[in-house]
Amino acid sequence: MRVPATLKKPLVRKLLIALGILTLLMGVVSEPWLLFMNKSVREASPAGEVTAHALLISHEHDTSGTVQVLEAPDGTRTLRLENLSTSLGPDVRIWLSDQPVQAGIGGWFAFDDGDHLDLGPLKGDQGDQNYAIPHNADLTKLGSVSLWCARFHVSFGAADLNS
Repeated sequence: MRVPATLKKPLVRKLLIALGILTLLMGVVSEPWLLFMNKSVREASPAGEVTAHALLISHEHDTSGTVQVLEAPDGTRTLRLENLSTSLGPDVRIWLSDQPVQAGIGGWFAFDDGDHLDLGPLKGDQGDQNYAIPHNADLTKLGSVSLWCARFHVSFGAADLNS
């Protein structure tokens, strides 16, 4: 098999090698295989009164499910995601935010514009999961929940607890 003359030129060869390396690095950084995997979590609901309830809307990735805030008799609060369905991604976090939930592409990038409280990494992309809310968290100010991808600064989905 003959190699075309243009591919024998040193500059073209270097550019093709650089393009191949860049493509490989982009694949490693974005972790695209996570889009084809599922991790189901089935945590039991904690005891307590439901003090807030909202539906998740989709942002960058199709996302659905409900969000609840439960308060136990001792005052501890839990953020609960029920029937969650979203995508796994690199470094997806659960954030409480002071930014309003917006439908559409405008809502994808809003949550790192103001104050937020990181409740921890997303435990799985499917099912029911619980996240402890610190006592000092003011939910009248941090009234939005975002499934926030810290690596790409984008919301996978969000819910307005004040609606």
